[in-house]
Amino acid sequence: MKKVYLLLALISVSVFAQKKFDNIKSEKLGTERRITIGLPASYESNPTKKYPVLYLLDGDYLFDPFSGNLSYGSYWDDLPEMIIIGIHQNKEEERYDDTTIDEITGLPFEKGAQFFEFVGAELIPYIEKKYRTTPFRIVAGHDTTASFINFYLYKEQPIFNAYICFSPELAPKMEVRIPEKFAKITEPVFYYISVADGDNKKLKEPIEKLDSNIKIANNPLVNYKYDVFKNTTHYTQVLHAIPSALYQIFEAYRPINSEEYNNKIVVLQSGFADYLENKYAVMSKMMGIEVPVRMSDFKVIENLILKNKAYDELGKMAEIANVTYPKAMLGEYELGLMYEKMDDPKRASKKYQNASQMEPIGDLNKDLMYEKIDQMNTLAKKTK
Repeated sequence: MKKVYLLLALISVSVFAQKKFDNIKSEKLGTERRITIGLPASYESNPTKKYPVLYLLDGDYLFDPFSGNLSYGSYWDDLPEMIIIGIHQNKEEERYDDTTIDEITGLPFEKGAQFFEFVGAELIPYIEKKYRTTPFRIVAGHDTTASFINFYLYKEQPIFNAYICFSPELAPKMEVRIPEKFAKITEPVFYYISVADGDNKKLKEPIEKLDSNIKIANNPLVNYKYDVFKNTTHYTQVLHAIPSALYQIFEAYRPINSEEYNNKIVVLQSGFADYLENKYAVMSKMMGIEVPVRMSDFKVIENLILKNKAYDELGKMAEIANVTYPKAMLGEYELGLMYEKMDDPKRASKKYQNASQMEPIGDLNKDLMYEKIDQMNTLAKKTK
């Protein structure tokens, strides 16, 4: 057990090597606000890489749990590296002021309105000017602050792409306004809610109405998940909810696993190569995360194409390979494999010859290409 704790500690240190503090002078708040900043370990060593940003209200106590989960997920390449910004609200009166709303309109009011503007008009521009960020922004909060982050959804153009709400104490009319907004949304959004079975009835009833209304709205652009954690309290459920929320948002980022393979890929009749291309396009276009197509994912799709005898799709696989690994032999190998399976050994031999002059990758090397060339030349002579 000590080894497990040591591993987690090393992961946390290695993946989030830079944790620092900053004070932002805010005109909106009329004072300074302290924030905690977590930069991935690769931030300095990879000066061209950009990162999604996770903004945490209640950053005083949510920063470390999120950091630990992201460190663990990044270590196994299940979650992307990202920048974490924790907003300090450690004084009870400060937290109360930040989330002040008008009970009649159900909207941010006075100091709550000022804090709303601070996050959108000051904090985000400050972070994006100072650090290398992608356009993909996530925001999270707990109870009162979990409700507050929903106000950013009310904007005509929401400034966050993903919302994580732990046991939100919903503001008046929120269970109606959010689904109405979701029904009209034209850009993808991720939305996560969790509650504990130990949460009180007064808190849970509006959330249940919200859940029902979101399901009625049924907009496919809203990637929605609602969790109820048994045997948990208002506070302990957060530790269960953090990984559930992160893996919901970044499902497309993960390498192909058995669940994705069985439920989304095997059931396809065709378009296996298109599925692979789209999987990585989502990361790039929606999240701004540039990830080379993993060889493990590439081989999964290649094997499925061969199993289904969809040999023409190997041409598409060659295109994907040439974009991702232009100097490697993978693309030419895929074309050689396609011609081989289509009983055209002469053209297959030529592609394998081209591949032999390029850089090895994965389990592909010059010896294998020479072996393939000999096989194809032998077959070509037999078919004359």
